[in-house]
Amino acid sequence: MRIVADTGRCVGAGQCVLTAPDIFDQDEDEGTVVLRTAQVSGDALERVRQAVHICPSQALSLCED
Repeated sequence: MRIVADTGRCVGAGQCVLTAPDIFDQDEDEGTVVLRTAQVSGDALERVRQAVHICPSQALSLCED
């Protein structure tokens, strides 16, 4: 699965980073989401699904390749 992050919608809440710090980071200047990797599978996929679900601005989504 591929992660899609809309930095224009991101409000920098950081919930994604708390949920999956190995997948998500935040821009130092803007505070918006930064993807450490765009492709996920296995047990990381469940954490990314949770991050997508709890994102307050709905800036994250998953797409099948």
